[in-house]
Amino acid sequence: MRGFLFCTMDLGIDIGTSEVKAVLLDDAQRVVGQAASAVPISRPQPLWSEQDPHDWWAATVAALAALRAAHPLEYAAVRGLGLSGHMHGATLLDAGDHVLRPAILWNDGRSHAQCAELERRVPDSCRITGNIAMPGFTAPKLMWVEAHEPEVFRRLARVLLPKDYVRLLLTGEAVSDMSDSAGTLWLDVARREWSDAMLDATHLTRAHMPRLVEGSAAGGTVLPAIAAQLGLAAGVVVAGGAGDNAASAAGLGVAAPGTAFLSLGTSGVYFVANAAFSPNPARAVHAFCHAFPGTWHQMTVMLSAASALRWLRGATHADSEAQLVAEAQALPAGASVPLFLPYLSGERTPHNNPHASGVFFGLGHDHGRGHLAQAVLEGVAFAFLDGQQALLDGGAQIDTVTLVGGGSRSAPWAQLLADALGRTLDRRSGADVGAALGAARLARLARTGESVATVCTAPPVIDSFAPDAQRTAALAQRHRQFQRLYAALGNEMQAPARSAPD
Repeated sequence: MRGFLFCTMDLGIDIGTSEVKAVLLDDAQRVVGQAASAVPISRPQPLWSEQDPHDWWAATVAALAALRAAHPLEYAAVRGLGLSGHMHGATLLDAGDHVLRPAILWNDGRSHAQCAELERRVPDSCRITGNIAMPGFTAPKLMWVEAHEPEVFRRLARVLLPKDYVRLLLTGEAVSDMSDSAGTLWLDVARREWSDAMLDATHLTRAHMPRLVEGSAAGGTVLPAIAAQLGLAAGVVVAGGAGDNAASAAGLGVAAPGTAFLSLGTSGVYFVANAAFSPNPARAVHAFCHAFPGTWHQMTVMLSAASALRWLRGATHADSEAQLVAEAQALPAGASVPLFLPYLSGERTPHNNPHASGVFFGLGHDHGRGHLAQAVLEGVAFAFLDGQQALLDGGAQIDTVTLVGGGSRSAPWAQLLADALGRTLDRRSGADVGAALGAARLARLARTGESVATVCTAPPVIDSFAPDAQRTAALAQRHRQFQRLYAALGNEMQAPARSAPD
């Protein structure tokens, strides 16, 4: 440890839905320590999903205490702090910055009616925001509060996103970054400023909004009293930070236009960096600001990815998802495999259909669990291929793709994705650190003023999966059948299925 005190550290904090994660990053961009603390979630009514903002702060304090105890010298050397967090959450504060009600989260579905009303009030909202109004976004949630909790709305003085509430407690300043704010439906995404038209449609003004900065710029310093409480040095710079996916991109080196990552997690995300604002709302593509000046990104979201295989494990009593993959791999060449629509939780891109449902098609007596497993693996890959086409139709350029997420640990599934997408997929070291690593990198940028290209480099490649041209052609034919299947059934998926009559 000799000479350690000459090394400056940066701290990244990710306010996740299930936990707050904190990482320490040294000057050589090595993760030298990490800690996490759980956050509870409440679902008091169907479609509702809420959290107490005070729990984010408590979990942040606990994670930092654990990090400080495990790495006291490194923690003492922190000079920059970056924040990332789950997007869209509506944190409502009064004039004294007291929390008015539990925060309404990204996966809360109560505001469907308000989405339609918002687009009626602002007919060109898609042009301004780059996105279809969905219940996950922040603005419809405030319309719901105004309609159903008018006393709360009357007392409202400020709306913050989850990570920015933590920033308020750290710095005393109401500040947000461009990438997270783009997920509110109040931002003019092309101009990177608040839209008066969108705010007026929800009976709010710029006075209710935080000050905007770029994710790689300074967004305040830690207050002296809070620094003492947390054991941080005086004057720690707090970066603008980013929404969780943009922060993950910063950690993966997905910063320059044409770079992308594909996340095969519980849900699925296909994220690509863009040089210009490139919306494609008709295909339910999200078009947001990136965490860096003059850069945007597009993102497709599928609601059931690796979770579809987890569902099959439970439904068929398999020992593990790995067993299902092995059984699929053991099928003979040319085996007949059913088609699977993986819409177990509805679907966002490209269908924007919350009532979409899962379907096996083409089942026969000769099909067993291995055939079902292969159908699920392919169905998820085909849904990602739909997302890739929506990105390309929206003007995206995709040059390199990094594969991340729990499902990416399966080499056979990674190869199948590469074959279906017709693209080489890279797995990289340290990809599991996620958004907290990107937040720490943004802290360094805010602290030092270095270039994005210097700091936000891609981690080393562990292995790569190149597409097989013959397999790509065969899967393309099955993908066309997959698309025809949804086209035939989509109209039957517009409302929840009713129970059979008594």
